[in-house]
Amino acid sequence: MTAQKLHFFDAIFLFSGRIMPAYPEAQVLHALDCYLQKCPLPDELWIFAYGSLMWNPEMKIEEVQQGTVHDLQRGFNSLSTVHRGTQERPGLVLSLRDGGHCEGLALRVAQESKQEDFKNLWLREMVTLFYRPRMCQVTTHSGIINAITFVADQKHEQYVDFEHAKCASMIGQAFGGRGSNMDYFTNTSSHLKKLNINDPLFSNISAHWIS
Repeated sequence: MTAQKLHFFDAIFLFSGRIMPAYPEAQVLHALDCYLQKCPLPDELWIFAYGSLMWNPEMKIEEVQQGTVHDLQRGFNSLSTVHRGTQERPGLVLSLRDGGHCEGLALRVAQESKQEDFKNLWLREMVTLFYRPRMCQVTTHSGIINAITFVADQKHEQYVDFEHAKCASMIGQAFGGRGSNMDYFTNTSSHLKKLNINDPLFSNISAHWIS
């Protein structure tokens, strides 16, 4: 491994020559401390949700607004070796990467629980330190909301960019600590449809399951 693969608060941990399925919690929490030292939580904490956080935020949410983030787009670019897959049979979960736009939900976290909720969110999303938390602007009907979202580190070992057929094959077979990868896919797709959000990513992948 070269020094170029080491970033701000992450170190690549290897076990038996493979990526560990989860980093030690102490390492993940140290990364949180480093982040908060540089970027303290705002008085009003908004999170931009584009995947499972839309239908399972696991936070106390006081307000929800649908909106769009520009210059970032969804992709099944994260190998999941914990929540929706294993080391032996990894799944794929969503992340944001540069380009395009992404429609999703801005979630305002309750003031009284925001510190604990953000910590728990961090432990959930940053289990392998794959993401780079970023403040983004969400365009809503009521104006611009500044929200934290989780963007792919495209230099991370778990970043991938597969063809739709490969994505379909992996998603259809993987199962992790939070359940099947297929449930993740279908729940997210269903929620987007309820919000009248049309992301062709999902139809392009699901087309490969139609016999």
